[in-house]
Amino acid sequence: MKIVFIRHLKTPGNEKRQYIGRTDEDLSEQAVEEFRQRQKKSIGGLYPPVQHIIASPLKRCIQTAELIYPGQEISTEPMLRECDFGEYEQKTYEDLKDEPEYIRWMESGGMTAFPGGEEQISFRRRCVGGVKKWIGRLLSEETDSAAFIVHGGTIMAVLSELSEDAYEFYHWQVENGGGYVAEVTAEDWENGRKILRKVKRL
Repeated sequence: MKIVFIRHLKTPGNEKRQYIGRTDEDLSEQAVEEFRQRQKKSIGGLYPPVQHIIASPLKRCIQTAELIYPGQEISTEPMLRECDFGEYEQKTYEDLKDEPEYIRWMESGGMTAFPGGEEQISFRRRCVGGVKKWIGRLLSEETDSAAFIVHGGTIMAVLSELSEDAYEFYHWQVENGGGYVAEVTAEDWENGRKILRKVKRL
């Protein structure tokens, strides 16, 4: 089965380089227009066709899924939401660079929680659990291909845990609208080897 991971297009907060986690923003008008212009120029399509689409329930992911795969049914999965950045939601590096707790977060490699936010370990475990749940279901339904339209943090969490190529979390950073394609085999998953094979950038 082919699995595609796509990070949502930019929101106004992304364009301002803010931390946007639980904040439920729409896509920016500029991002939507740029996508439509790229789509017009594309001959073979910007993204691989898929049978099934699973998205984070936040608007930026649903709207991205609707643009990329118009007319197709979209299933939403709460476990795939972005990390909650707590008190640092909608703030930028410039806003935070002198905050002692933010400095500690940076020095920890992003492993501590922002004040009032979600613990990083819990966030990563949640995302991986959501993807595993859906892959198991898709394999049982003999699905040939599926796309997960999610957040940058969600993609990094999942690939750092499930890719057969062992790389750390930030190796898997991807731009808005970018992503990865991977393969899953029923044999692997039935035998307890819950891994993503042949992971490549889109």
